[in-house]
Amino acid sequence: MKRLITVLTLVAFSMMSTPTMATANVKKGQKIFKKKFRKYCRFSGVKFARNHTQDEWEEIYDDGKFKKEAKRICPRLKVNKIKAAWWEDVYEFSYKYASDGVVPKC
Repeated sequence: MKRLITVLTLVAFSMMSTPTMATANVKKGQKIFKKKFRKYCRFSGVKFARNHTQDEWEEIYDDGKFKKEAKRICPRLKVNKIKAAWWEDVYEFSYKYASDGVVPKC
């Protein structure tokens, strides 16, 4: 009985300490930008992302203003043509390549 409790405790602890996978994906966000945003924005995704720092992007996203900010940066963007599920991926891409984020490899 004691051994069973020890095993269950270890299993429970390992499940709680394992980080959960984020549903959003930076590479997917980059791909979405290339396919859906770029022709309207007429500039690269990195140029889009570099409009803000990571903290600013985080605040914009948390406040629910990411779509509005995307439209401000890219006025020709047809926001209604972007699926709701894609916005989180585009946010993750924007966050990673923000002005104080990762410098893309060229």
